[in-house]
Amino acid sequence: MSTETGWMATSGRYPPRLIEAAMALNDNALATAEPLLKAHLRDDPFDVAAIRMLAELAGRIGRYKDAETLLRRAIELSPGFTAARANLALVLYRLNRPTEAIAELATVVAEDPDNPGHANLQAAAFGRLGQFDDAIALYQRVLAEVPEQPRVWMSYGHMLKTVGRQADGVAAYRRAIDLLPSLGEAWWSLANLKTVRFDDADIAAMQAALDAPGITDEDRFHLDFALGKAFEDRRDAARAFAHYAEGNALRREALPYDADETTGYVNRSIACFDAAFFADRGGQGCAARDPIFILGMPRAGSTLIEQILSSHSQVEGTTELPDIPLLARADASYPAGLADWPAERLRTMGEAYLERTRIQRRTDRPFFIDKLPNNWAHVPFILSILPNARIIDARRHPLGCCFSNFKQHFARGQGFSYGLDDMGRYYRDYVRLMAHVDAVLPGRVHRVLYEDMVEDTERTVRALLDACGLPFEPACLAFHETERAVRTASSEQVRRPIFREGTEAWKPFEPWLDPLKRALGDVLDCYPAVPAAL
Repeated sequence: MSTETGWMATSGRYPPRLIEAAMALNDNALATAEPLLKAHLRDDPFDVAAIRMLAELAGRIGRYKDAETLLRRAIELSPGFTAARANLALVLYRLNRPTEAIAELATVVAEDPDNPGHANLQAAAFGRLGQFDDAIALYQRVLAEVPEQPRVWMSYGHMLKTVGRQADGVAAYRRAIDLLPSLGEAWWSLANLKTVRFDDADIAAMQAALDAPGITDEDRFHLDFALGKAFEDRRDAARAFAHYAEGNALRREALPYDADETTGYVNRSIACFDAAFFADRGGQGCAARDPIFILGMPRAGSTLIEQILSSHSQVEGTTELPDIPLLARADASYPAGLADWPAERLRTMGEAYLERTRIQRRTDRPFFIDKLPNNWAHVPFILSILPNARIIDARRHPLGCCFSNFKQHFARGQGFSYGLDDMGRYYRDYVRLMAHVDAVLPGRVHRVLYEDMVEDTERTVRALLDACGLPFEPACLAFHETERAVRTASSEQVRRPIFREGTEAWKPFEPWLDPLKRALGDVLDCYPAVPAAL
């Protein structure tokens, strides 16, 4: 969302207090803007421009539900307020409600057809729904009309990468960089393909952009992550780690993370979800067997497992679906409050999950995959509402997994990944909760070790298929030949045969990993086993 202050300052319509608030928003002085806006709205509660600005403030600090409420109020007061409706579409998209976003955009585009930003958001929403051909066609139309838009070229590159058109995606990213050399996200998008190697000219261009005056924090941390990858490829671990550390430190400032909160949540879950909890709920929930949940730490091999299973004739791959956390946290007393849910609510919540995810399914295959890694925190909830769902825990060596997260910039979420100590604690909490589930429901979760997949692929794949109740199919061993859209950071890696380098990539960086080792503690020492007391 963007605030328009030029016309506001010159029109004479708006009081100085509101203009000051708008200027504060532009300067990111959010603490200054909020009281100014609220004071103005107390005097004039029907000022839709001020309501829109307050919604922008809420959106900037991640309060998207508040932003939605404010924007709907602005549109109720002024149905023709196209800018507010466009903002609402963006908020709905960020709330993972792309269907609603597209509905709002239909009105916005009709009223403001020449704004390429609206079509860009439309295309992104199509992509989130898996309508990739529609998204690509829309990007192509926009770029034919306004070819000098670097961010649209970049978004187009994202979509091309997702469907496996890597060369075209690289060309789109390069076009974005030609138009705007300081566009850090485009450089990082190239690095994030994992298959692109930057030459001397690329590195010089990124360093020049990093040193340029006026560079934004967002461009800076993207460039640092990209330069980290460039120097890692050149086996210059010291310079690579320096850039990774800089990018992470900057990202951490904008995304505060409380490790104690995660630890407390896991403690409460362990206390609540004991063996008696599940015994008392036997036969409850929705009996459907459709979902296969692949979960665990990010960068632990979940996309590889998804690609293998999606190569089976009975399984459809989707993406990292947001629905389980949204459904679980709809109860303010979660996780402890789950103990008070009656059988009917457990069943209807399982049915609600199936209904919400139906829009992601494109085939009539009987099983589908939800591979949101963070669902590890909600395994007891999943097993309460969908007791017949398959649960696959993707696990990787703690140092290999955690350092892979540290050098990965995630487009959203994963606030734990920007500090080595936070990362170690998060990994430890994940292992604690999964060990508890193993203790109270032995054998219910099937674990796949990344190192086993590398060392003995066929045996590990056969065991995986057995755990899912699926017969063996040779296509699952030729997974890299399966043509499908892949929307995660591993999209290009899973289009190649399994490679061993991933198990050793952390070793050149070991001199800098002591904070991670201390946080992991005996979880590191015992891997792949789990410490007796966690």
